[in-house]
Amino acid sequence: MTTKVSDHILERLREWEVEHVFAYAGDGINGLLAAWGRADNKPEFIQSRHEEMSAFEAVGYAKFSGKVGVCAATSGPGAIHLLNGLYDAKLDHVPVVAIVGQTNRSAMGGSYQQEVDLLSLYKDVASDFCEMVTVPEQLPGVIDRAFRTAYARRTVTAIIVPADVQELDYTPPTHEFKMVPSSLGMASYAPVPADEDLLKAAEILNAGEKVAVLIGQGARGARAEVEQLAEVLGAGVAKALLGKDALPDDLPYVTGSIGLLGTRPSYELMQECDTLLVIGSSFPYAQFLPEFGQARAVQIDIDPHMIGLRYPFELNLVGDARATLTKLLPHLKKKKHGKWRKKIEKDTARWWEVMERRAAVEADPINPEHVVHTLDALLPDDVILAADSGSAANWYARHLRLRGSMRGSLSGTLATMGPGVPYVIGAKFAHPGRPAIALVGDGAMQMNGMAELITAAKYWQEWENPQLIVAVLNNQDLNQVTWEMRAMSGAPQFLPSQALPDVAYADFARTLGLGGARVEKPGDVKSAWRQALASDRPFVLDFRTDPAVPPIPPHATLEQIEAAATAILKGDSDTVDVLKQGFKSKVQEMLPGGRRDK
Repeated sequence: MTTKVSDHILERLREWEVEHVFAYAGDGINGLLAAWGRADNKPEFIQSRHEEMSAFEAVGYAKFSGKVGVCAATSGPGAIHLLNGLYDAKLDHVPVVAIVGQTNRSAMGGSYQQEVDLLSLYKDVASDFCEMVTVPEQLPGVIDRAFRTAYARRTVTAIIVPADVQELDYTPPTHEFKMVPSSLGMASYAPVPADEDLLKAAEILNAGEKVAVLIGQGARGARAEVEQLAEVLGAGVAKALLGKDALPDDLPYVTGSIGLLGTRPSYELMQECDTLLVIGSSFPYAQFLPEFGQARAVQIDIDPHMIGLRYPFELNLVGDARATLTKLLPHLKKKKHGKWRKKIEKDTARWWEVMERRAAVEADPINPEHVVHTLDALLPDDVILAADSGSAANWYARHLRLRGSMRGSLSGTLATMGPGVPYVIGAKFAHPGRPAIALVGDGAMQMNGMAELITAAKYWQEWENPQLIVAVLNNQDLNQVTWEMRAMSGAPQFLPSQALPDVAYADFARTLGLGGARVEKPGDVKSAWRQALASDRPFVLDFRTDPAVPPIPPHATLEQIEAAATAILKGDSDTVDVLKQGFKSKVQEMLPGGRRDK
């Protein structure tokens, strides 16, 4: 029996140790689908409800496995649908390979059905490598380069295969002119800066009296080294959201997340430091970093393309975080843990007390902070967490303390709605023995999550551990945008754009054979979490939460909060002053230490 191009593609995927391909069928990949049938479904074809979800699941798989995620789709609309998830991967530096169909070569240029110029369409999202296979001899080189590039540059690559090419007999490249032979595999490597640059970095860090460290996902493999560095320098460590799981939150000097969704101690750490070290992060918001000229700064990043961004660094080191810190540490001088370190630890401890108080504030019907803060103490040791974009990401960033081997992520740079549920589905295929939890708003749940519950229902019995919990913060409001309008524009809620219908999410889950519960009282929150964590199948928790609980930025002034309150109450001027005083009192309870000036 002859081997077709489609057979060879799947064979090469197996040789790259690909175990799952997240995909959706279509006639543009009929040749591949037939090959899957001949290959006994290896690698396993994971059927989503929509190609965008296939891409998100590949991203979730890649984020939590460290391996390349692979997705596939048909020509035309299928390839277009992948794009949002692929951009999510590209912007978060996640290795994903997309395999897409195309119309037959003979129809190209003829305005044929579903003919889209995919090379042009994918030129940006797969800018490091995007190729169309037109003859069998291009393989396996195209596949190998797609994988090596995705791994090496932590990015998206794309392979376009016309439908008629999929059906051709496979013939390998030969030892001839203009043939491109290829080989499997890619050795691991860890670049380090030159010794003289390491010595200069040590000089800068040793000279500082108030050292702050900011880490991102690039520091995840250097946990022990970052801990040692923080101890030697007496530093505090803030975390970009994509690096939330890079260092445990139960270390007293870890100030938590930074930025609009971050913590007060992280904000103050940056405002008061005299030296800054950034490791493996391209955190974009310069206003949350030290004032220009305030701090001497050093950056470590493995990607030369991302070095020197965000801040006027005195020294930019290109290198692997772990390897670079290993060579840097012997040159650092031990600092006494004096007022600076004690202040960091005191501020951080107070912040967690404030979070507990904020979670205890009464709301109608449930305070969303109470929902997430309650989960914090119940998190399984090896949990994988995903938060969707929106106000849910605020509570994930501020209330959940990741420790031990816990993992967590969200759409960091694209900040797209809808990846929460497909992320944890991808995570379950990467780690079928670990529990997974998605925190999503009702907007994201209606956009993508409900349909992907069908995917969870289809596959959950394959997983060694069936725990997959989707917690919906159901406030019938596109809440993050509502609060942004109030805080930034001084505008009240525009109901035609913001109001969402109430949906029985838990009931829908039960119709699929999953577990589900609707929670409408604060006293039922803890028992609901326990019920979901004890379930023998995926479980949906529908928490009825209060849209009036504000996701206050860590740097918010009372004047900004009052402006938001005024916007809420606009149109009822006789009661503004009275109600604003009540809102002001409620917010005072939530602010760190109740300080009016901060």
